[in-house]
Amino acid sequence: MYPNLYYLFEDLFGLRWTALKLVNSFGFFVALAFIASGYVLHSEIKRKEALGEFGAVEEKIIVGAPASMAELVTNFIFGFLFGYKIVGAFTIENALNNTQAFILSTQGNFVAGIVVGLLVLFLKWKEKDKAKLAKPEARTVLVWTHDRVGDVVLQAALWGFLGAKIFHNLENIDDLIKDPIGSLISFSGLTFYGGLILATIGVIVYIRKYKIRVIHFADAMAPTMLFAYAAGRIGCHMSGDGDWGIPHLNPKPFTWLPDWIWAYTYPHNVVNEGVQIPGCVGNYCNQLPLPVYPTTLYEIFIMFILFGIMWSFRKKITQPGILTGIYFLFAGGERFFIEKIRVNNKIASLPFQPTQAELISTILIVLGIVFLFMSKKWFPKNIVKS
Repeated sequence: MYPNLYYLFEDLFGLRWTALKLVNSFGFFVALAFIASGYVLHSEIKRKEALGEFGAVEEKIIVGAPASMAELVTNFIFGFLFGYKIVGAFTIENALNNTQAFILSTQGNFVAGIVVGLLVLFLKWKEKDKAKLAKPEARTVLVWTHDRVGDVVLQAALWGFLGAKIFHNLENIDDLIKDPIGSLISFSGLTFYGGLILATIGVIVYIRKYKIRVIHFADAMAPTMLFAYAAGRIGCHMSGDGDWGIPHLNPKPFTWLPDWIWAYTYPHNVVNEGVQIPGCVGNYCNQLPLPVYPTTLYEIFIMFILFGIMWSFRKKITQPGILTGIYFLFAGGERFFIEKIRVNNKIASLPFQPTQAELISTILIVLGIVFLFMSKKWFPKNIVKS
């Protein structure tokens, strides 16, 4: 496992670049997943724009105005935090030994923060000053739905992370009670369905503000969400963030399978779970005492396959809501069955003691069936409301 990019580059290329310890592997791969998913969403929305499912709206913008005080203050704060933490990481002794603890601490280089903050502020002022007009003027521009993809991705990332954190802590309430601050600010411990629910609400609120048709947008998001889930799981697997399975069954049913596909101990996992690795010194020196099913790896393969299936037939489906229904079935079904071999907390107070993910995935499956049967009635092709 690779808790941060330092370990990845050291293992693959023999390079020991200390600066890479600042880049958490999970966050890095999740960021790549958002970028790649944004590209998938952008291309799908442009296709739907050509079909007339999305239009453009006129917006007024002001050009030639100098940098506002809010812009200057925002850029200074961003620069200050960058200098305070990033420069501080290389100037404070032992800061890189535990990058997560350092980033979440109050430690940093105050002088570097001020210098970098003022530099970023000056660059923003200079940028605006170059384009400044004697008299700022208002212009009307056309903004298409695909122009808003970047903002949608940011909305999904923000609300998705918040939802994933909230649902994880609700699922692990005992850990939250023991260490409330640590549980809330830790980079590990995220629940996908929590992210999905809150991100969905946040994105819907955002697109309705610009009168974008929700069901058409949901259909465009359907293949994107399958892709994003698969790509995001790469980060979970590479870092070993705790989303693994139960101890594997022995013997292995297919002898031709590599052992790591059937049973894996997640050595050097980012959450330091398990027992000490013999001879290992420093952080991230644990591995699981018993090999487990690498469920993150299974989910990567399954969800990329499901994405490929949906991507291949999406153009043949013209009824609004059907792709959304298929997404609910795919996402809910995959997670429901993977839960059978995945480590998770069960809800003891309910019959059959289901996990939180099993309950939500069951709801998604039901929603998928309902959408398949009711879409024609709910979303007539020529009368689709937001």
